Amino acid sequence: MTAHDHSAHEHDHAEHDHDHDHGGHEHGHEGHSHAPEVSSTNEKVVLAGLMLTAGFMVVEIIGGAMSGSLALIADAGHMLTDAAALALAWTGFRLGRRASDGKRTFGYLRFEVVAGFVNALALLGLTVWILYEAVMRLLSGEGHILAGPMLAVAVAGLVVNGLVFFILTRGDKEHINIKGAMLHVMGDLLGSVAAIGAAIVIWFTGWTPIDPILSVLLSALILRSGWSLLKSSLNILMEGVPGNVVIDEVRGALSSVEGVKAISHMHIWSITSGKPAATLELSLADGADAAATTERVKAVLAERYAIGHATVEIDWRGSVGTCPLPQSTAPVHAHSH
Repeated sequence: MTAHDHSAHEHDHAEHDHDHDHGGHEHGHEGHSHAPEVSSTNEKVVLAGLMLTAGFMVVEIIGGAMSGSLALIADAGHMLTDAAALALAWTGFRLGRRASDGKRTFGYLRFEVVAGFVNALALLGLTVWILYEAVMRLLSGEGHILAGPMLAVAVAGLVVNGLVFFILTRGDKEHINIKGAMLHVMGDLLGSVAAIGAAIVIWFTGWTPIDPILSVLLSALILRSGWSLLKSSLNILMEGVPGNVVIDEVRGALSSVEGVKAISHMHIWSITSGKPAATLELSLADGADAAATTERVKAVLAERYAIGHATVEIDWRGSVGTCPLPQSTAPVHAHSH
């Protein structure tokens, strides 16, 4: 049984046997949507960032080729990756705004997580490419770089990337796709700073190895950010517990709710970034009211753990059944009330 329309379910249980199946739950509210609305602000800021990034990428490619700077060429490659990542994120937001349907009851929100995962892989791939190019440049000894054009393009890149970063901060900074886009742009900002520093050193000293060396330092920073994004997006795709939730703590809190005899079959995951959900089964204490107990359980989940979408089933047999999925923790029994 789900948490919807408790009185109707209790009446049904009075007339039917108490054999339940997890696959047979139905929600009693018409129009209830599992897919929260996606803010159009995120979509707009990502599109603005995409246009600026793609536009300046062309300038940076030309400037890198003219000056012979690996730092500029690497940053142009990063901006190309950024443009693709931002385009993918924008597509994710567009699809995420689509309503749920008969085949996708949560809508298209999970596509945004896939976009974040691809963004992370792109960051890691970019890091490998920068490292390879830098090592080849150092080993080959190629070093004729025009510091003037390099400096001009790098300064312009710093301004453009700073503007894109500012635009992205107008969106939801905790959203996995906005966060991924900001990580990309932060890499571009660092790339522009590195290119400016390299151009200044080359201008005054003529020491060209500074260009690939700074590129290597930049790649290390990108690697750290990319790995963090990869882990967070993969955790959602694997339906892992959100980072701010300790499963045993939640189980203990719910087991102490008035009217609860035992908690079992509890699963907590994220539909997409910032949208946690939960399912669980509870056994009622003697004389407990099913509707009131269920509402109290859902209130605890919402108020303490920000889980606004919860499906609660009552175990009318009065004993904890066997969940078809592996359970790492034994059911926690509440104190009698």
